[in-house]
Amino acid sequence: MLETAIYQRSEEGATMQTLDEMRDRRLLTDDQHAQIGAWITRARTPEGIMAMPPSLWRKLELASVLMNIDADLSQPPVMSGP
Repeated sequence: MLETAIYQRSEEGATMQTLDEMRDRRLLTDDQHAQIGAWITRARTPEGIMAMPPSLWRKLELASVLMNIDADLSQPPVMSGP
């Protein structure tokens, strides 16, 4: 689920990078970027993220689909090493 993925990425510090990329690709306006980023920062759980206002949630969902975020999240992590 998108909210769980966002929550996990926020725990890893990657959410703002993803939101920045959505804004840079013009999938989110500057205002939507700021509002969604603030909401995710305040949310403490996936359920908290789901309580995002519906208009923002729809924008985030659409941007995620257009960027194919689900496919990225279903890939195993890249292991770096010797």
